[in-house]
Amino acid sequence: MFWASYLLAVLAIVLAWPVPILLSRAQWPARSPFTAMVLWQAIALAGGLSMIGAMLVYGLEPIGDNLIAGLRALAGMVLFNAPTTDLGFWHIFALSAAALLTAHLVFTLLLTYYKIERQRRRHRELLALLASPSAEGAGTLVISHDSPVAYCLPGGARSVTVLSDGLMAALEPAELRAVLIHENAHLSQRHHLLLWAFAAWRQALPWLPTTRLAQESVNSLIEMLADDVALKTESKATLIKAIAIVASGSARTPGEAELESGPAGLSSSGLSLAGLDPAAAAGADSARTTASRVSRLLSPQPQLPAPVRSLVLAGCVLLLALPTALLVVPGLFG
Repeated sequence: MFWASYLLAVLAIVLAWPVPILLSRAQWPARSPFTAMVLWQAIALAGGLSMIGAMLVYGLEPIGDNLIAGLRALAGMVLFNAPTTDLGFWHIFALSAAALLTAHLVFTLLLTYYKIERQRRRHRELLALLASPSAEGAGTLVISHDSPVAYCLPGGARSVTVLSDGLMAALEPAELRAVLIHENAHLSQRHHLLLWAFAAWRQALPWLPTTRLAQESVNSLIEMLADDVALKTESKATLIKAIAIVASGSARTPGEAELESGPAGLSSSGLSLAGLDPAAAAGADSARTTASRVSRLLSPQPQLPAPVRSLVLAGCVLLLALPTALLVVPGLFG
């Protein structure tokens, strides 16, 4: 248990600082966005598990040879007033910190979900007043605005794709199809759940620079994944033009809520605090993300070889297995 706590601490530091920085600067994620997305999730989960686990294992070390024994002894102290003399000040501090961090992460996850759902509910109410059904099909609404705007609003069976009439006037039929396919890909692949998780991670640990890097990278990767779906039926030239036109209406207005209720760029469903503002709603896709997407389409690179992708995915499994093993395997390092 003693050495396990230090190994978990080292792993937490590595996953919280150098690894995310290196991954955010790497070029290969654009070649295999799905693989990179899985890796980002593994880093976040393993990092959080290692951070909490290091404090928990260190705190339990004096009262148990493994995690289960330590938790049982701790439960006896809490529930049955067993003596706590075996625990020193730093052990109690570590256990308290582990409990507080766990509660903070869970609370932030739930609070972020509540904020997102509140924004979406308000957004749907405004759409009910300002939008009208589109001839492009069920689940598509049109708002009256000159700016070219397209975004999706997740909500299970109530999910909708919103287009502005300015966008519909600016796009050719094939370009409009590309936009709709892109938006539907976000909904069908449940990208809003990924954004929720990484937004909560950043909200919970805003002092950690890598949470910002992770959120920005995930925003970019989900756009690439949706682009790949659109490319199955539409040409690169068509998609590039559609991206450029939508990006031209993506200026963010002051006062917009920082927490987006949906994917960025073509699928941004941000909500202006002053009301439904299409120009603001289109706006989480940064200039860097748009440039990366267009560059990726103009100068396509081959996908990572299958053995390399398999190696990365295997690394993700090992990344999650390592802190788990350090926590649950009885007496492995103790």
